[in-house]
Amino acid sequence: MVECIVAKKLNVEDLLAKANKPKEFAMKYHPFYTGKIQIAPKVPIRTFQDFSIWYTPGVAEPCKDIYKNRNEVYTHTNKSNFVAVVSDGTRVLGLGNIGAEAGLPVMEGKALLFKYLGGVDALPICLGTVDAENIISVVKWLTPTFGGINLEDIQKPKCYYILEKLREELDIPVWHDDQQGTALVTIAALFNALKVVGKKLGEVQITLIGAGSANMNVAKYLMIAGIKADNIIIVDSKGILHSGRVDVKEKDPVKWEMCKKTNTEERTGDIIDALKDVDVLVAYSRSGPGVIKKECVTKMADNAIVLAGANPIPEIWPWEAKEAGAKIVATGRSDFPNQVNNSLGFPAIFRGTLDVMSMKITDEMCITAAHAIANYAEKKGIHEEYIIPTMGETEMYVEEAVAVGLKAIEQGIARKKVSRQSLWERASFMIQNAQEMTELQMREKLIAPVPK
Repeated sequence: MVECIVAKKLNVEDLLAKANKPKEFAMKYHPFYTGKIQIAPKVPIRTFQDFSIWYTPGVAEPCKDIYKNRNEVYTHTNKSNFVAVVSDGTRVLGLGNIGAEAGLPVMEGKALLFKYLGGVDALPICLGTVDAENIISVVKWLTPTFGGINLEDIQKPKCYYILEKLREELDIPVWHDDQQGTALVTIAALFNALKVVGKKLGEVQITLIGAGSANMNVAKYLMIAGIKADNIIIVDSKGILHSGRVDVKEKDPVKWEMCKKTNTEERTGDIIDALKDVDVLVAYSRSGPGVIKKECVTKMADNAIVLAGANPIPEIWPWEAKEAGAKIVATGRSDFPNQVNNSLGFPAIFRGTLDVMSMKITDEMCITAAHAIANYAEKKGIHEEYIIPTMGETEMYVEEAVAVGLKAIEQGIARKKVSRQSLWERASFMIQNAQEMTELQMREKLIAPVPK
């Protein structure tokens, strides 16, 4: 594990070495374990006679019950805790279009996070097609087995279409983590960062560097949360988005919509022009350093907030942003303060969604999750170096899951209506069970110790 360090100016070579260390371990550990997840029984097998209950002839009775009422599948099977992590391997992490097989280690890793942080049984489904209509068809065919779908690492603009189409046509929740997950944890961090610097969301100006699926959804959620579209500026690889950018009109309809909605002052230019006098910078572009220069940050307003989200190296080193005048700096890395990490969102979002058998994950549920994350950190005491919880704060996942489940019930999209207390007990049990099971297997060496 990479040891946490305080955000201060350190030897750059050491930081780069830290960033590369997990890669070295990964190439030793992955072949040693031949993958990261497995299927394990969840029922007792006292004698071989028990298979007459779990399989034939006894299994015929729950089958007939489900045949009479399709929703009973949630009672008799693990559908209520199964999520498919679906990818075509066309936009994997920072690697790009590497294909389904090469993307499988990432999807397994996602499934591992689902289980350990949310108690959710997620299965990686890497597809041998890159056609949007084929992907939609495959996901539809999978729905009898799964209680939810997590779309992952699918290139834009087709990822927007696939998500929209599946959300419209399916009666189980469909989610694209690169869009919704990144956006909700970013919004959570901004809620608290603005409190620390004494600014209000509805009054600040925000610049987004990078116009991929992450920042498109960040912009959308900012508007839902209360910021005016006029106060948002977005920069892609060719400069600031504005209504004159007809070059994107045919290529990317989602980006074109943002050209028309945001930046009503019609600001033009590049990053330095986009940051002049703005309060917040959110970057999800490409790995740095040097993507954002210090002199760009110096152009920002007083008490500026900088979120440089690229991995493994942020667009600007945190100490450079601080030296340039930023009051609060967040990154995607665990060895700096304020790590903004999708894993704070999707395990709990699905935990709460599955526990009420919700038919959708709505934007309102995502904003509710963002508030739950932010509120948890605020209760502990937010400051410049703690605006968002860490992955180790298990109770946060429970609180977030409960908030999401209650929101689904409030919106009338939950098949199952339960109390706050019931949701709390269920989420606590599922998450604790997953973590204790892992610890037990490690202790008993059912999971082999890592190689020396």
